[in-house]
Amino acid sequence: MIESKISTGVEASLTALAASLRGVTKAYDNGVMALGPLDLAVRKGEFISLLGPSGCGKSTALRIIAGLTAPSSGTVRVSRHEGEVQPGHGIGFVFQEPTLMPWTSARENVRLPLKLAGVPKAEARARADEALASVGLADFADAFPRELSGGMKMRVSLARALVTDPDILLMDEPFAALDEITRFRLNNDLLALWRGLGKTIIFVTHSVFESVYLSQRVVVMTARPGRIQADVRIETVEPRGEEFRTSVAYADYCRRVSAALAPSYSGQSVL
Repeated sequence: MIESKISTGVEASLTALAASLRGVTKAYDNGVMALGPLDLAVRKGEFISLLGPSGCGKSTALRIIAGLTAPSSGTVRVSRHEGEVQPGHGIGFVFQEPTLMPWTSARENVRLPLKLAGVPKAEARARADEALASVGLADFADAFPRELSGGMKMRVSLARALVTDPDILLMDEPFAALDEITRFRLNNDLLALWRGLGKTIIFVTHSVFESVYLSQRVVVMTARPGRIQADVRIETVEPRGEEFRTSVAYADYCRRVSAALAPSYSGQSVL
């Protein structure tokens, strides 16, 4: 049985893992070493955040897990309930921008992955409507992107990622461009979805506050080439809510994560 270590030194068998990266590096043709070596293990059903300075390889790590780019070295394993598969299978990806097709409805945007997979139209429509309902947009299935707010567009993007029922959800700073009130609301909704659906979520963010509020683990990365600086486990009573966001424990965790992140910056704000 293949074993993999997370940065805290805890052993985790492959059968318990959603994703495993061992000795992963990424070097670009121009000679820039963007990532690694990176060793990361994510358990099935876990919610982790990757936190680090711009250019440290957080998004690159997501793209490698998703199979959108190949590592220069190292091994990547992604597991589903029925066993090990290649990176990119059983994965939903939510990008920084909603990237919706402006000429069609929210329903048709969400249905697109099923259409490409050849799912019959009636079934695909029903699944798209179900995914929209899961993100609170049941009444906006026929709305066009221009009729939706920024937060609603991101919900459509999330529904599109969920419509294929992936085991792993990769999220690359999806809420960064939103106002604080909308961001807080979507944080709460995302936690509710995670609890209800049991997905594994790997979430990239620049926000200490957001990473601590959402995650079971905050993986702090160094400046480029990105490696793991610290792995902070967030242990608190579930389900989390606004009482956690205003608690002493939350403030303490934010201080710990900020302290771990500080060496990666040179006079820049870490929040």
